[in-house]
Amino acid sequence: MNELATFAITVFTGFFAIMNPISNMPIFLTLTEGADKETKQRINLKAVIIAFIIVTVFVLLGNYIFDLFGITIPAFKITGGILIFFVGFEMLQSKKSNIKHLNTVNIDENIAISPLAIPILAGPGTIVTATNFVANTTSYINIALIILVFGLMCLLNYIAFSLSDIIAKKIGDNVISVIGKLMGLIIAIIGTNMIIQGLKLSFDVFN
Repeated sequence: MNELATFAITVFTGFFAIMNPISNMPIFLTLTEGADKETKQRINLKAVIIAFIIVTVFVLLGNYIFDLFGITIPAFKITGGILIFFVGFEMLQSKKSNIKHLNTVNIDENIAISPLAIPILAGPGTIVTATNFVANTTSYINIALIILVFGLMCLLNYIAFSLSDIIAKKIGDNVISVIGKLMGLIIAIIGTNMIIQGLKLSFDVFN
């Protein structure tokens, strides 16, 4: 039971660092600016559902994808670690998003699919993190736990987006920026750890 709890906390920490609700709020607010409350809620719900489906598919079929394309675990860990590191590095550098602002008069609800679901919620970093957790376990209980924890993260993002207007006014842009930088540091560390694990596995294979 303790092992399951530890695993669940590890998975939650990894997902939270990658797709933390607080740092995603400014993006949601910008993309839905000018929309009424009902439209925002429809976009919000659609985005989290699509993100959940995408990551769940990778959690369930990730190992088959590895076998199909001949991807090794060490190579995946190293490549994924580099990718996640750069995601965190960009957050630390405060680089602005390349997402174009949409017309605030006519809101296109397809923003729920892109860019909200992909790549903001279910981006490369999230998919790599999810598949990495699966690659480290053969237990169906652990796989189910990964899906449940990711579902919880989707729910937290849904709540944060729903309350984004209120929360932004309460905590201010500066606090949101600081939280984003802290998450960037954690993401970079997770990426570095994945690279180290991949290198260790590679040397074990050669030895």
